[in-house]
Amino acid sequence: MEYDSPVTDLREWLRRVDALGELVVINEPVDPDEEMAAITYLVGKEQGSPCLLFERSDQSAADPLGIRQLWNILGSSRRRIALTMEEDPEISLRDLIARAKDRTGLRVPPKEVSRDEAPVLTNTLTGSDIDLTSLPIPKHWPLDGGRYAGTGDAVITRDPDNGYLNVGTYRMMLQGPREVNLFLSPGKDAKLHIERAWKRNESVPVAAAWGVDPLFMVIGGQAFAKNVSEYEFLGGVKGHPVPVVRGTATDLLVPAAAEIVIEGEIPPNSVRHEGPFGEFTGYYGHEGGDCPLVHVKAIHYRDDPILTNALMADYPSCEMADFFAILRSARIWGDLEKLGLPGIAGVYSHPAAASGFAMTVISLEQRYPGHASQALSLAAQVPGGAYYSKWIIAVDHDVDPTNINEVLWALSTRCAPRDDIDILRDTWSTWLDPSQNPPEVRPYGSKALINSCTDHRHLHTMARRTALRREIYDRVSSRWHELGLAGEVPPVRAFADDS
Repeated sequence: MEYDSPVTDLREWLRRVDALGELVVINEPVDPDEEMAAITYLVGKEQGSPCLLFERSDQSAADPLGIRQLWNILGSSRRRIALTMEEDPEISLRDLIARAKDRTGLRVPPKEVSRDEAPVLTNTLTGSDIDLTSLPIPKHWPLDGGRYAGTGDAVITRDPDNGYLNVGTYRMMLQGPREVNLFLSPGKDAKLHIERAWKRNESVPVAAAWGVDPLFMVIGGQAFAKNVSEYEFLGGVKGHPVPVVRGTATDLLVPAAAEIVIEGEIPPNSVRHEGPFGEFTGYYGHEGGDCPLVHVKAIHYRDDPILTNALMADYPSCEMADFFAILRSARIWGDLEKLGLPGIAGVYSHPAAASGFAMTVISLEQRYPGHASQALSLAAQVPGGAYYSKWIIAVDHDVDPTNINEVLWALSTRCAPRDDIDILRDTWSTWLDPSQNPPEVRPYGSKALINSCTDHRHLHTMARRTALRREIYDRVSSRWHELGLAGEVPPVRAFADDS
């Protein structure tokens, strides 16, 4: 299924998802406090599970905006992730990663449109007319510190030094009728913007889009250069400028076709206790602490707006796991190519490993002594892969990095732990890593570099692996359905007659 034009907004994306048969509309009222999340968690247990559109909550009667809620937006559906990346939904996983690598290397600046061309400005509330507590903003997990919005959307801040706009994905906890927190991990762009502005005793303008084309969530969760706006990478993936409109309460550019946008500011040193929150690790985050507090000045929304919600959970129910794994893999692969590292056959950050954060596998053709070790060291620290990663594994090019069974086979037969494992210490980590205690040590992590490639010294004397002849594979493949065998012929990367 291919389209002549890119996705324009969340509603167009939903129409295409419905055409794929991956949208379930729930018309019965459901409680946004824990029930919506529970349904999403259970539905998400099945690979490729559909996205869920809740048309009503049991708080709808008191909701002045008439909000609908979308959960399991991308989930573990490779087809929805491909559609979001403007690719054919039937593309293979390896090809999707390769295409994502190419697409995220492109940049197209956004296009500012007039306010009467921006659907998100259809309705506006300001001042005392704003009451976020009247909205059905959900509570995800029983021990969460409050109700959370913005878990899958776009937060816009401006670098106080060079003026570039960052579009990130940060959770926002409801604090009052016109107040929300921002939780920001160390080193993230918005945190750096706020810290630098506060040193000058300046307020920080902030906008957040709740309900956007899911590509914003995909791109907003990645690490890009800190002097280029994510708006440009969004346009690069689409091959078309993203329409933006200037805010009315701030001078920020916000997505013109968003469902809901809030605008506000963070005064110097304005903080309030935030958390905990059930996170992508499948654990609650740290017990909470003081986080920047946004004072909301305006809220804009379309008629019958859709609030998008990203459930953080253990795999495969975690919203971010599969799409983040694909994009992280693409970013690492692209970073290695920029550094001139040859012979990379594929990269994959496995989604079951803390949503792709914790394990990355690099498949490469060894071309010189130390090649595998070089690949491991670089992959561990390039911008696309440095944050939180714990296990970096190198395998030969005859191993498919996206196939965990092949990776474990290589780990078991080509890695000698005594010789092939190195450790990096005091690396960039996260407050959310539950394996490190006491909690105050968590921003500093460690990484294991595991060489599961054939020993380069013995490439030509190593025991030969069992493999099919290419001629036999082609012959069997041509008769697959004639023989009554179901599905597609599994791909094979290594043949007995390969040199």
